[in-house]
Amino acid sequence: MLVFPVMVEHIENFVSEIGNSIKNGTFVKLSLANYKGSEPHLQKILIRLVETKKGVRLYFLYRSETRDVAKNYDFDLGLGLIAAAFDDGFRNGHLFTTAGDLQLDISNKGKTRLNRAKPAFRQTPPLGHDREKAALVDVASFYLKALGITDDTGRIRDKQQDKWRQINKFVEVMASLYNRSELRERRSLNIVDMGCGKGYLTFAAYDYFKNKLGLAVTVTGVDVKSDLVDLCNGISGACDFDGLKFVVGKIDDFEIDDADMLIALHACNTATDEALFKGIKAKAGLILAAPCCHQEIRPQILPPAMMKDVLKHGVMLERCAEFITDGLRSLLLERSGYSTKLFEFVSTEHTPKNNMLAATRLTESRSPGQFQRQIDDIKEFYGIRHQRLETLLEAENAG
Repeated sequence: MLVFPVMVEHIENFVSEIGNSIKNGTFVKLSLANYKGSEPHLQKILIRLVETKKGVRLYFLYRSETRDVAKNYDFDLGLGLIAAAFDDGFRNGHLFTTAGDLQLDISNKGKTRLNRAKPAFRQTPPLGHDREKAALVDVASFYLKALGITDDTGRIRDKQQDKWRQINKFVEVMASLYNRSELRERRSLNIVDMGCGKGYLTFAAYDYFKNKLGLAVTVTGVDVKSDLVDLCNGISGACDFDGLKFVVGKIDDFEIDDADMLIALHACNTATDEALFKGIKAKAGLILAAPCCHQEIRPQILPPAMMKDVLKHGVMLERCAEFITDGLRSLLLERSGYSTKLFEFVSTEHTPKNNMLAATRLTESRSPGQFQRQIDDIKEFYGIRHQRLETLLEAENAG
């Protein structure tokens, strides 16, 4: 143990050791903790090296009770910020290197000491890319922790790996479709998530458009379960997501005055049709749905003679109902002035709800006749008498 009489000297020596470890390639990571400063929610700063387009940088993860913030700094600025952090209220610094570990402690009376220890790590970690900056979803986001996706250390929980993949893929798909739509020309967006559940994707959508793209965005999550709505509103408030709110309501009862984007990734059976109808009626520029539970069509199917021996198997009948239902939905959206894509957006290995129906509103008009003929032919071939989305659209047109 080394004891120094002057605090400034101790901090300078500690920061110098950090700089030397970076230069000689032994640096592993650094943590600043035991915060006693004026920031009410700040807890610690975790620091490591990352590879960026501009070269190797110091990655700072500012961890707090309410949110985590990630920043990259060049070495000189980063080392200066580390030195300043002790003046600002941090009372502990722990440097890990492959040559040995060093810990700086500052008491409440200003007495300091440096403790050296054998290295906890024998190898330096590979330089990761600047994923936190480039990724569409920041793993350090507080809402992921509050929703149980990440643990207290910021790691994805083992049981939440599939949900994490689903969130990332959803945002990736949403961002791609948004960038190809006329919505990209706007600086503000109004988004509605129908049947939002626990709000995983609702939070991710708001975070992407607000914090990644810097848009003025309003997002409303709608769900029938008041306990989930209360939970999500509490998390939204803790994150200071002023434009994100959750309300109790049923999809078919909830009135949408205006929506640039409509999301429905948890709506079962005909609730998906009701959500699609709301999006069409609101003239949403982008509609994203993950259909499931195709119960309306299955009992209506009258297998054509050539397919009776195929559709006598329950699993084949189920897949046929899924094919017909989502095919009709796609055609009805096309008839209503949208271009559509139906695709697998998460592998069935990770979730059974793996298909996404994406619809982008077209600026030019086109004749609905060609789509109506296909709709009529499919219904006649399989003996389908009614389909919920078509029924809703017909009632709207009749009114």
